[in-house]
Amino acid sequence: MTGIDLVNGVVGAVFGMVFAVLFQQPLQNAWFRIRRRSATAVRSVTYRDDGVPHSMWSTFSIGPLHTSALVVEGDGEQAIAPESVRVHVLDGEVALPEEMAPWRAEIAAEQEQAEATGTRVRVWNGPRYAVEGLEISRTALEEHPDVRLRLRPTDYFTFLAAQQLDRRLPDGSTPRGRYLDPDRPLDAPAFLQCSFGVNVAVVTADHLLVVSRRSDQVRSGPGLWGSSVNEGLSRHIDSAGRHAPDLHDVARRGMREELSVQPHEYSLTLLAFALDVERRQWSAHFTAHLSGLTGDGLRSRISHGVADRWEHQSIDHVPFRPADVVGYLLRPDRVRRWAPLTPALFHLALVHTHGRGAVERAEAQVVRRLR
Repeated sequence: MTGIDLVNGVVGAVFGMVFAVLFQQPLQNAWFRIRRRSATAVRSVTYRDDGVPHSMWSTFSIGPLHTSALVVEGDGEQAIAPESVRVHVLDGEVALPEEMAPWRAEIAAEQEQAEATGTRVRVWNGPRYAVEGLEISRTALEEHPDVRLRLRPTDYFTFLAAQQLDRRLPDGSTPRGRYLDPDRPLDAPAFLQCSFGVNVAVVTADHLLVVSRRSDQVRSGPGLWGSSVNEGLSRHIDSAGRHAPDLHDVARRGMREELSVQPHEYSLTLLAFALDVERRQWSAHFTAHLSGLTGDGLRSRISHGVADRWEHQSIDHVPFRPADVVGYLLRPDRVRRWAPLTPALFHLALVHTHGRGAVERAEAQVVRRLR
């Protein structure tokens, strides 16, 4: 290299540094502004305002999986303390409107006929609760949820009659059209909300999520894949007419009856309250982490006998990691076979363990791979 080449190199380097200092950042800023304006222009061309305000009450979905589950309270990250939930049982049983009362009579007659002929097992008209209202507020200082659940007595035949939301009434209307407003999903008469239950997402000691498939013999959601444990409130069992039911105790009963697991073998956390707006069925969403039982241990325990074996026809175990659970939810043979409240339950259980950011990133990645 000659002296001239060395001088030229030094001068070029100096000019390069000066150019970078003076012009690089302004050029980057200009390029960023051009990109941002282009993106805005594209969005303004493709976006169409339908002129209709969009409701804050959107039901739960992940990519192609759309459910009728509305998460009313709870985000998965903050647990709802047992003392934050107050349950009140009001006097006076729920009564169906005059035009729907014959539907209940039909169900009672059908069940009597089934028992007399032996064509199928008769459904027991068990005492249940209907939801009069669910009010949620916040504590003054910590802003923790404060939940007040108001219930009324009802029975299973009334529930079955009220599930016929799209059956025609004498005037041609339906219970759904006459009594429900889609823009006010929390407002409904108690006779259309004769179901409140608990759903539990159970995670084994070796970090496997327990998924149950409902029996083909049950009246509600036969053959659908659902939560690890599902248990409805019973006036006969959960309160015996003497006190209001405790939701944590109902969840513990479900764990015992469906999985044969005792309270000292797991930790139980209330995550949310959810509503199936299509069927008007309420749920308290829990997660339970087993302290000692692995997936194989739980299978062995179930094989020794459980009280409510008939309610489920099979169980599956899924690694309790966001990508694995979301991929399982969106499997082609599962995506349209879920009980409506289950996907939101599993999402909230994942958030409680892994954090919202990790779960939402996994959901986005899985959905992208499906496209």
